[in-house]
Amino acid sequence: MRAIEIRQPGGPEVLTPTTRERPVPGETELLIKVSAAGVNRPDCLQRQGAYPPPAGASDIPGLEIAGEVAEIGSGVTGYKIGDQVCALLAGGGYAEYCTVDETNALPAPNALTMTEAAAIPETFFTVWHNVFQRGGLKSGETFLVHGGTSGIGTTAIQLAKAFGARVFATAGSEAKCAAMRELGVDLAINYRDADFVEAVKDATDGKGVDVILDMVGGDYINRNYQAAALDGRIVQIAFLRGRKAEANFSLLMMKRLTHTGSTLRARDIAFKAGIAKELQQHVWPLLNARKVLPVMDSIFPLDQASAAHRRMEDGDHIGKIVLDMS
Repeated sequence: MRAIEIRQPGGPEVLTPTTRERPVPGETELLIKVSAAGVNRPDCLQRQGAYPPPAGASDIPGLEIAGEVAEIGSGVTGYKIGDQVCALLAGGGYAEYCTVDETNALPAPNALTMTEAAAIPETFFTVWHNVFQRGGLKSGETFLVHGGTSGIGTTAIQLAKAFGARVFATAGSEAKCAAMRELGVDLAINYRDADFVEAVKDATDGKGVDVILDMVGGDYINRNYQAAALDGRIVQIAFLRGRKAEANFSLLMMKRLTHTGSTLRARDIAFKAGIAKELQQHVWPLLNARKVLPVMDSIFPLDQASAAHRRMEDGDHIGKIVLDMS
């Protein structure tokens, strides 16, 4: 099968088309003929040598795919050959075939193309776990997401709105703010022109926001404490501005804040299966009705994976970048 391998740690140019043996599904696994694979920032970190795959996972990058079941293990009960699915992987997505435990796959939403379906798993699993499970966002609460035009951000905006939250989001240009408004944000903040702390306080009569999803880190950590409401929850999923910061930790006590975080890739199959079940129950009806959709930025052929990574890292994309296997 065709695949993309990381020749050595480095820039996008180290992504190299290659030929690999087709994987063989285990007892409870699906072999999927991949139609499309999502590109995510963790793929870029893996390429740089900063985010190695967990033990037992493929060294081929790629954490989400959509495609057709080509073969099933002897213990598979939920799928048959020919079913169209999308799936969350621990690795191996940048290839024509991959394997995944059946519990970490979901039926491809009927209303979506396969390239759209490939843009779902990593971001929707991440947002559901961090915003709704860890952050506990409820209808009627206020929610702030940083990086609102990223794949995670566009997903978080739509799901938070769909479940009744008042949504604020930050981005770095007026064009990106306009895109966020089209998705329904109640307040789009251009962080180059405005202080998001003051903006959310003005919009909430000084109360602050109930839940913050942050992928920025660095100096945003202290500012998130300032922007959070009493009993606010801050969920950390990345550190684009750095892992270290000075913060006024007395605000954690005075505001009764919860600052938590998570990574998803290394979690076990059963944990991811639990998220999949909740997504199928609560979110799949919205996708099938096209009330929530992955925002698509660009689609590249598999052998142009390096160009897709450059697009990811230039920071201009709005929504998801996908590799098309055809």
